[in-house]
Amino acid sequence: MSLSAGVDVGSTYTKAIVLDEARTIVGRAVLPTGFKLTQAAEQALTQAFAEAGCARESVGYLIATGFGRHQVPTADAHVTDLTASARGAAFLFPGTRTVLDVGGQTMKASRVGEDAKVRSFRLNDKCAAGTGAFLEKTARYMGYTTSEIGPLVATSKHAVPISGVCAVFAESEVINQLSEGAAPADIMHGAIASLVGRSVQLMKRVQMEPEFTLIGGIMRFTRMVDVVRQEVGGQVNVPPDDLVQFVPALGAAILGRRRLAKLTETTA
Repeated sequence: MSLSAGVDVGSTYTKAIVLDEARTIVGRAVLPTGFKLTQAAEQALTQAFAEAGCARESVGYLIATGFGRHQVPTADAHVTDLTASARGAAFLFPGTRTVLDVGGQTMKASRVGEDAKVRSFRLNDKCAAGTGAFLEKTARYMGYTTSEIGPLVATSKHAVPISGVCAVFAESEVINQLSEGAAPADIMHGAIASLVGRSVQLMKRVQMEPEFTLIGGIMRFTRMVDVVRQEVGGQVNVPPDDLVQFVPALGAAILGRRRLAKLTETTA
């Protein structure tokens, strides 16, 4: 059996995917990246291989992506996370033309063509107010953990305005809103609305067009997805379950299948 694999070494989490010949996911894993990037990649791959019931030798092609992709010495090739995300999004939703990826440390928007290749892109990696870290900081200031953000904001009645100019100033703004009697859930909702506002501006800069596909760990929060839908209109796709975190790794594995097929043709 010929397998391909993709590993996405992200700033916060490392994800790995194993695909069989039918492009079916047979193994996957996710774990915190930490500061030992090579070790995180190998651990994620080991777990994904174990779930797939295979050894590294059974994988015909491995592609690494993410900001730590060059720290994966066992990879056969390395691609940018923009390229991998576009491939993964188009595989799940063939009509994808705009991809929004909101992670813990970065936000990326890209416009893709019918061939799933990136036509234009913009990044927001200079300020935490445009990333998942902004939501984490806001939650932490109110005494909540990251895992509690989803359930908390689900109880919100309306969004409290949060400027989101800078994550560093979030604490004082949250304290001010709390002192005025605002509910934590509504403050969290406001922080999400602020983040969506930044994401929409980023997508406009790449000349966004439907269909939109949303990926990244922050898209696990359904309220985030709901607010994006309200802002952009058009068809908005979200990968099911926790697959929303695995799209770059999936795209890398898809590219691995293509390159493996070309190698097989050449050999034949």
